[in-house]
Amino acid sequence: MDMSQYLEIFIEESKEHLQNMNQSLLDLENDHRDGNLLNEIFRVAHTLKGMSSTMGFHKIAMLTHEMENVLQSLRNRELQISENIIDVLFECLDTLEEYIGEVEKTGDEGDGDSRHLIQKLNQIMSEDEETENNGIQTQPFDTSSVHDEIGIEVEDFSKSAIEKASREGYHCFKLKIVLNPNCMLKSARAFIVFNTLERDCEIIKSSPSVEDIEDENFDLSFELIVITQLSMEDIKKEILSISEIEEVHIEPILVKLKEERKDAIAEQYHVDGHEEQEESPDEKKMAKSKKPKVGKTVRVDIDRLDNLMNLVSELIIIKTRLEDIDDSGKKHNMNEAIEYLERITTSLHDAVMKVRMVPIERVFNRFPRMVRDLSKELGKEIELFMSGEETEVDRTVIDEIGDPLIHLIRNSIDHGIEEPEIRRASGKPEFGTVKLVAYPDGNSVVIEVEDDGQGIHIEKVKNKAVQKGLLTKEQAENLDDKEAVNLLFSPGFSTADKISDISGRGVGLDVVKTKIESLGGVVEVQTLKSKGSKFIIRLPLTLAIIQALLVNVGVEKYAIPLNGIKEIITMKASSIRKVQNQEVVLYRNTTLPILRMNRILQVPASNHEKEDLTVVVVRKGEKTAGFIVDNLIGQQEIVIKSLGKFLSGIKVIAGATILGNGQVALIVDTNSLF
Repeated sequence: MDMSQYLEIFIEESKEHLQNMNQSLLDLENDHRDGNLLNEIFRVAHTLKGMSSTMGFHKIAMLTHEMENVLQSLRNRELQISENIIDVLFECLDTLEEYIGEVEKTGDEGDGDSRHLIQKLNQIMSEDEETENNGIQTQPFDTSSVHDEIGIEVEDFSKSAIEKASREGYHCFKLKIVLNPNCMLKSARAFIVFNTLERDCEIIKSSPSVEDIEDENFDLSFELIVITQLSMEDIKKEILSISEIEEVHIEPILVKLKEERKDAIAEQYHVDGHEEQEESPDEKKMAKSKKPKVGKTVRVDIDRLDNLMNLVSELIIIKTRLEDIDDSGKKHNMNEAIEYLERITTSLHDAVMKVRMVPIERVFNRFPRMVRDLSKELGKEIELFMSGEETEVDRTVIDEIGDPLIHLIRNSIDHGIEEPEIRRASGKPEFGTVKLVAYPDGNSVVIEVEDDGQGIHIEKVKNKAVQKGLLTKEQAENLDDKEAVNLLFSPGFSTADKISDISGRGVGLDVVKTKIESLGGVVEVQTLKSKGSKFIIRLPLTLAIIQALLVNVGVEKYAIPLNGIKEIITMKASSIRKVQNQEVVLYRNTTLPILRMNRILQVPASNHEKEDLTVVVVRKGEKTAGFIVDNLIGQQEIVIKSLGKFLSGIKVIAGATILGNGQVALIVDTNSLF
């Protein structure tokens, strides 16, 4: 059977399961007593084992199986949760993520070796067995040795259900219930027994069948197999509390889960102990070449797809309506149809955007683990607070935003948060806090990374800039705080005194700025000495379809993204002044820089003699600038098209769009002009 068709589903679901395991392990580290977290981690490991075994990924299957053994001992309280066990489970999680990453890239698990981890897990279990031998006895379960006093048979299906329940800490019992010989309505009495048991038990088999019991096709007794967390005494007490019950016989069902089970699984995975059968290089190469490439997928709510389908249906209806309008001059009908078509296409655009949207939680979920590891590595106590995880952004943005956020959080922890003793001395709590917040703001999504650390040392930044030759001493002295902070985004700039694994190489904030601006976004910084810093990222909701203002510059048409436009004004040409060779105008008591689009785009202008100029005021964060254009055409919804790799280096142009008349209009990247 060809399993490659299920590869994408396997990868997608495995990533979700690993993220759940990651979060549960983090929560378990903070609260060792929460049994639900252990159950969740066990469930994930068990699911991954089944999925990977089915797909033929034996390394993942074997590692998750060994994890199951440790987790089962923890659930049965045969082992106590310790920092060492948590660390080993985190190592297993990292290895599983590496395997899944390799499967996504090549369709194969790769050459990674998890034997050292399996050895650590076995060592934990061997310590457990030593404890057992010192006095704590555990009873093996064996379905093959079911007592004959109760005649109901355990079939293969029931065996697998019982084994699974036993692994998850449930009890499995056989019941024989005998009714009083004087009982008048046997089926009604049996129905009460079933109802009573189903409150706390799961009935997986009855003899005779439920249908026969309902039809009273049985004598005075019937037998059941149940799975429950109650004890035998509790079940017996509950059943005997029902009238006309003569007696109740209960027996435990015993299931073997130790070495026989391990050997069976090892045989199933075609491995001998913990050693895998080596494939020759040629076999590996052939296996990899057979694996298909994995595409990008988005999970979509079915209601959104239904809405999309309805809108497409309406589009087909209006198409038919337009075809039926003849050439006899029914202009009124044509106008109505076009208005209707416009409403549908707008709704269709909104629906498609929603289909492309995914919660930013996908990115945020990786950071609690990162903060945990960094705080341990740096010896700092750090708490991460996240909010707005449900905020939705375009799938293409999700794929790109992860790395910039990693840099910002690492920067906050390493540079921002002080050492615990320094925090104590300055009257701060020992625990530093990092806040990660996302929220929608009009046609943008805002992400904030804030810390309560020492803030940015402006003088230190200026001194570093002078040392690196970015500024002269005089220029540095004349810089205001905001301009000084922006120096942090210069390539190769770092304020770290020593190079470490985390920082000091000057790679970080420049990458953040480049990546965010390539997505059409901006980065702002707010800082207060000894209070902390806040990095604010503003991103467009989608990168595919945007609202834009079409303008004329000379004879050419250009599109300016609407989310960057603050307002449109007219002003007199005589009001423009020059300050340090830069054209500016005094507008609303502030200095507004003026940029002539014809000069930037190298297009002959038609407004050089006009006194009244049309100015589009554009913002980038807190900065504003006015762009002089010849004429306004109007607002329009446009589809962004890439210019291709040969024209990708043009700084001012973000892309192109095709207008309704077939003409091409270039999209101006206003952020690059500040």
